[in-house]
Amino acid sequence: MTALQEISTRRTPAPGSARREALYFALRNPKLIVGVSVVLVFLLAGIVGPLLVSGAPNEYVGRPMDPPSARYWFGTTTFGQDVFAQFVHGLRTTFLVGVLGGGVAAIVGMVVGFVAGYRGGMVDEVLNMITNIILVLPALAVLLIVNAYLGIRSVGAQALFIGLTSWPWAARAIRAQTFSLRGRDFVDLARLSGANTWKIITREIGPNMSSYLLLTFILLFGNSILIASSLDFIGLGPTEGVSLGLMLQNAGQWSAMQLGLWWWFVPPGAAITAIVGALYVANVGLDEVFNPKLRRT
Repeated sequence: MTALQEISTRRTPAPGSARREALYFALRNPKLIVGVSVVLVFLLAGIVGPLLVSGAPNEYVGRPMDPPSARYWFGTTTFGQDVFAQFVHGLRTTFLVGVLGGGVAAIVGMVVGFVAGYRGGMVDEVLNMITNIILVLPALAVLLIVNAYLGIRSVGAQALFIGLTSWPWAARAIRAQTFSLRGRDFVDLARLSGANTWKIITREIGPNMSSYLLLTFILLFGNSILIASSLDFIGLGPTEGVSLGLMLQNAGQWSAMQLGLWWWFVPPGAAITAIVGALYVANVGLDEVFNPKLRRT
């Protein structure tokens, strides 16, 4: 028993020490600081911005095609709608889709990846087959069928669809990491102590992959925003409300570029690019924080 306790004590550093070390390098990583700062600025705008504007985002409030001014910060559309009001409401919707879609994909990917990687054998083969099937499904074609026959065009349904079609690559990556951890001493110790599969995954394997899981969620989050914006732009987004992708779709539909209404399509396009780019930059920064080989002292 003494030897087993010694193995258990040796397996990981003290949690407080590891957290302090990660925080030390995180506060000195410019990529992480810049990426997180950009995302927080847009997130704050999406939370606070709608409280600063009166009326609905699609309400006709001013003269058509007014350029940016002190009254309408981002100008108005060809119908006299306040572009700034649409922008801040669109930010909120875009973040909501990203969190929900990325969260669903992360949960499904983790469950499939952990179970397949730890159990192996027939369970691994069946889950791997399901993963490969979902991986090769044409997501756009499936969404067209869902819209045609079910008529589901809400933010929640869009996020759920994105999550249920985005998890395979995450499941594969988590499965590979789980394969490398399931033969470690601390997992053998937990198995010998009588712990079941769920406890071993959640208490032993999962915590040792926490940094990797965080990086995976950030990638899924950014990917969900990109997919949602693309679907909105081609007219397959929610039928009600507003998002950054829907703003681009409306701007294109009503010839904003030809009419020189740059203030209608530049803000949402720049915001999508900045948010997704910042997420990927922050992801690289976190990788440098968590990976001792990439750290800069």
